[in-house]
Amino acid sequence: MTTRTPSRPMTGIFWMLVTGLCFILVTALVKTMGPRLPPGEAAFLRYAMGLVFLLPSLRSIFAAHLTGRQWRLFGLRGVCHAGGVILWFYAMVRIPIAEVTAMNYLAPIYVTIGAALFLGERLAARRIIAVLMGLAGAAIILRPGFREVSDGHMAMLLAAVVFAGSYLVAKVLADEVKPGIVVAMLSIFVTIGLVPFAAADWITPTGTELAYLAAVACFATAGHYTMTMAFAAAPMTVTQPVTFLQLVWATALGVVWFDEAIDIWVVLGGIVILGSVTFITWREAMLKRSVTPDAVATKG
Repeated sequence: MTTRTPSRPMTGIFWMLVTGLCFILVTALVKTMGPRLPPGEAAFLRYAMGLVFLLPSLRSIFAAHLTGRQWRLFGLRGVCHAGGVILWFYAMVRIPIAEVTAMNYLAPIYVTIGAALFLGERLAARRIIAVLMGLAGAAIILRPGFREVSDGHMAMLLAAVVFAGSYLVAKVLADEVKPGIVVAMLSIFVTIGLVPFAAADWITPTGTELAYLAAVACFATAGHYTMTMAFAAAPMTVTQPVTFLQLVWATALGVVWFDEAIDIWVVLGGIVILGSVTFITWREAMLKRSVTPDAVATKG
């Protein structure tokens, strides 16, 4: 007889709050570091430094006896995620931090669409409405025709699509391989996938830039770890709404640290997108077949 771990909602909310703080620090560090390093190189250094945290997982990877098909899927996911990380680094230093945070919420919307197209999931009317709400939220943020849509915005839109592809592949692998191995293999293959992009436009990093990227690697790893603890303590229907605070913190950080004006349309669009993601998460939890990643899980 299997014993279900009791839900601890307050513990789950606490760890999700810590997760949000970790990922906000990631974005703040990348934006503070600035655009001198090419995004491919900056992303490569972040992931290469993060490999040290995977050393305890190597024995599990070797013992998993992965099939050739699984190796190819891990490679495909690594390529997708590497592209998303490059685009995210590019957007992060070119558009306001609140806009990056709000548009990052789009990835779970795209996962829902991809699950219907490629994994055979049924898109019920409620989920279609939620997807349309998410896309409407993106339109509110971008307001094409009423403001300039920069290359940073386009990069973030594309990043959300590519991240969605990564998580769709992860869904397939999660049904066959232990979660810890899925996470470890992502870091390994993303690092490998970033090598040619870093080498093509290499600029020798300064000690300060290396320190920033090392801190990014630490906070990103800590964020994924605390997010796992949050999911273990409480259902995603409890922890998902907490991710809205990331938009609040990002907006405040943009005002205080980066001297960015508050854009009420960005906040409103982010609320609409997150509301749709929360609804999709709740529906999938009710149907016990969730594939949508938590909004914060789509970051590098």
